[in-house]
Amino acid sequence: MKNAAKDPMYRYLLILTIACTAGLQSWRTLFDNFAVNMVGLDGHHVGIIQSVREIPGFLSLLAVYFMLIMREHTLSAVSVLTLGLGVALTGLMPSFGGLVLTTLIMSFGMHYFETTNQSLTLQYFDKGVSPWVFGQQRSAAAAANVGIGLVIYFSAAFMGYTWLYLFCGGLVALAAGWALLQDPTNRNLVAQHKKMIFRRKYWLYYLLTFLAGARRQVFVAFAVFLLVKKFDYTVQQITVLFIINNIVNFFLSPYIGKAVIRYGERKVLSLEYFSLIIVFVGYAYVESRLLVAVLYILDHIFFNFAMAIRTYFQKVADPADIAPSMAAGFTINHIAAVVLPVLGGMLWLVDYRITFLAGAVLALASLVAAQMIRIPDGD
Repeated sequence: MKNAAKDPMYRYLLILTIACTAGLQSWRTLFDNFAVNMVGLDGHHVGIIQSVREIPGFLSLLAVYFMLIMREHTLSAVSVLTLGLGVALTGLMPSFGGLVLTTLIMSFGMHYFETTNQSLTLQYFDKGVSPWVFGQQRSAAAAANVGIGLVIYFSAAFMGYTWLYLFCGGLVALAAGWALLQDPTNRNLVAQHKKMIFRRKYWLYYLLTFLAGARRQVFVAFAVFLLVKKFDYTVQQITVLFIINNIVNFFLSPYIGKAVIRYGERKVLSLEYFSLIIVFVGYAYVESRLLVAVLYILDHIFFNFAMAIRTYFQKVADPADIAPSMAAGFTINHIAAVVLPVLGGMLWLVDYRITFLAGAVLALASLVAAQMIRIPDGD
């Protein structure tokens, strides 16, 4: 693991991960209050925007074709630069249409970076190390998010949304500019296929990825919205919650990576899915402001367990399939994501509890699927 930390690609991906997640976190921290208080949006508007946010994820398979004209690590840096631009422009367009446009720009950057980041991590670090690397990335990102959260908390009282978005987006763009000047590659690695790859033997990876994407949308689109709309959380209170959340994840993420190495993917994912059933049912029926915040933190902790889906794939995949399969996986992950936020927004108008109970059903389906994981001998 110490040798892995010396790899130029380790530092490269770590810095871009920090920039990407900090930019996305700043967007998330401000979005719901900006949407409700400045733009005057309701649940169905938020559902539409969140569905638009997932369109680039659905189109992640196109990353394979971008790699025909630029190297994969360069695509990572360009993606983070695009994310920073989208975040910076958000506060300049305080309307429903403006939020749709800037969300789309931001999302293209975020999803394409996540696709290439996962691919490069699995290519450059072997099966016994990659969970640790993913854990370190999540830990470093959490620390950066705490810093961004503190900036927003202390700046929100005297700095408007426009300047907050510009500042956060600008920091992301600076990190991307640094990355564009680097070349951390190892030319001795197995060459990746430059075409779409779908293989029958990867069916369980596809299924777990699809269910994870569907379930995740309930959390991403509606958990914070629940805090703001039902429990009247202010932007400062949401920021405090994000800070606590990231402090917890800073310490826990490396141990989650080590747990995947020690206990295996099936046990780690089973714990995640069983716990999320309880969390989503809690969202539906909890009436306490404090308890719903605890559920949100637990939800985010268990999100980190999803690295086990990727490391499971690494153990069953052909090495040359990793880049195109990560792109295909992101597209599969977002098939339901394009539809579910809009559907969830409509269900919210009937009864918000239905949205979260649907998340519990998806977690149960994931729990059943995880029991089918089998790792080849030697891995």
